[in-house]
Amino acid sequence: MSLALSKALWRYRGFVFGGVKREFQARYRNSLLGAAWTVLQPLAMITVYTVVFSQLMQARLPGVNDPFAYSIYLCSGLLTWGLFAEIVQRCQTVFLDNGNMIKKLSFPRICLPTIVVCSALVNFAITFAVFMVFIVITGHLPGLVLLGMLPVLVFHVMFATGLGIAVGVLNVFFRDVGQFINILLQFWFWFTPIVYSTATLPVAVRPWIRFNPLTSFAEAYQGIFVNRLWPHWSSLWPSVVLSLILCFFALRLFRKRSSEMVDEL
Repeated sequence: MSLALSKALWRYRGFVFGGVKREFQARYRNSLLGAAWTVLQPLAMITVYTVVFSQLMQARLPGVNDPFAYSIYLCSGLLTWGLFAEIVQRCQTVFLDNGNMIKKLSFPRICLPTIVVCSALVNFAITFAVFMVFIVITGHLPGLVLLGMLPVLVFHVMFATGLGIAVGVLNVFFRDVGQFINILLQFWFWFTPIVYSTATLPVAVRPWIRFNPLTSFAEAYQGIFVNRLWPHWSSLWPSVVLSLILCFFALRLFRKRSSEMVDEL
């Protein structure tokens, strides 16, 4: 099943690349500064969090005596969440937003969520590059430990993509799904250790936070950039397994319902 989809994506790789390019251009079409905003926005975010939390509020992480530690912790967590939320939110409406294209053109429908994921990765890469400049300037470059981010990122994207495709298909048939996901994401953000550390939570609450698949992903990124530690694979494997299961379920649901979506659009 996945092999057939991979072949279809490869045949239509020009269509996917063109879609990513159009989305990037449309995002800044009527802007005076154009693509410069892709750098200015994350730069402003990092500057605000560094000045407000590190300098004014002097926020500190438990057991870490570093003025920039909390800013790095917060920014790495927000990068984790931002990539996840963008993929899920945009995938949930991608078939509805492109209903006319689906009806008029013949192309593999899987190209649409693929364009969303690739566009989100482009935005993530630009933001991450700005973040890395901040990391280098403040002298917190993790070194070889940075390579541990690659497998974490792969499964992180798989989890977001699997959830996004499943929600996107269901949203075509049941429009309440999209509304529910928007509300769920608001709660989900605060149940993910981004603005706080699990070490600051009551002991009775910590095991419940572990049920959140994004917790292990967020902590893996934060551990790399704050503590310069390799990801703890023993804590990551439940999220990895869930990512694989979710992708399999999403692709199976997509293949089963893709032909019926046209009548609902």
